[in-house]
Amino acid sequence: MTEQEFEKMVREHKGTIYTVCYMFSNDQDEVADLFQEILINLWKGSGTFRGESALSSWIWKVSFNTCISYDRKKKRGLETVPLSMDIDLFNTQADDTRQIGLLRDRIRRLGAFDRAIVLLWLEDMSYEEIGQIVGITSNNVSVRLVRIKEQLKNMQ
Repeated sequence: MTEQEFEKMVREHKGTIYTVCYMFSNDQDEVADLFQEILINLWKGSGTFRGESALSSWIWKVSFNTCISYDRKKKRGLETVPLSMDIDLFNTQADDTRQIGLLRDRIRRLGAFDRAIVLLWLEDMSYEEIGQIVGITSNNVSVRLVRIKEQLKNMQ
């Protein structure tokens, strides 16, 4: 993948990457670190993408795996060094409604794997696509979503 192709891919899919980052953190500096880490992993892995799945599925998978690894490092107490960015990639003009904010907070309280499943489902991906990205069967996706929805309803 050339540098221009990579830049085009990032421009087209930065919303996806941004969404995944914000599902794992509320802190804008941490989101920026996650975003950069994902870009590094996408660049490193771009030569291994074989086109057996959609490019968007591969980007989702790399993004989730990067955020999950980052989350694990954070829980083990490994120190991270914040990186500064001169641009604000995350500025959004839309104001969240109260309900969306509450749902986002509840989703953040889920485990990383369940967050990934919910986020993909909210992106209108099929159970088969979700299963391919997270590494489980489509039937297991269905069962997990039922349990996750029940868990979200019972959160206070």
